Amino acid sequence: MVKILLVCSAGMSTSLMVEKMKTSAASQGLEVEIWAVADAEAKTNIDKADIMMLGPQVRFLEKKMKEIAGTKPVTVIDMQAYGTMNGEKVLAQALKILNIQ
Repeated sequence: MVKILLVCSAGMSTSLMVEKMKTSAASQGLEVEIWAVADAEAKTNIDKADIMMLGPQVRFLEKKMKEIAGTKPVTVIDMQAYGTMNGEKVLAQALKILNIQ
């Protein structure tokens, strides 16, 4: 099972992205766990995740989040995919980084 952590400032739009990603994963028959937290909660959630994806609005936190994540990958979600709530594309971005697809 792939575990994907989304991080943003408040969690509103990323919660919608989580649902879009889960729908895409289900349609592909993939077992995933995807959840979103505010940046303040990233540290207490990273141990459960395989990858951390940042909402474009918190891309300025990338360096800090990489320090928190240690050896786990951290990436900023593609801005166009995020803006259009393209869960399939964001899921593909995560899986590519994890060398799963």
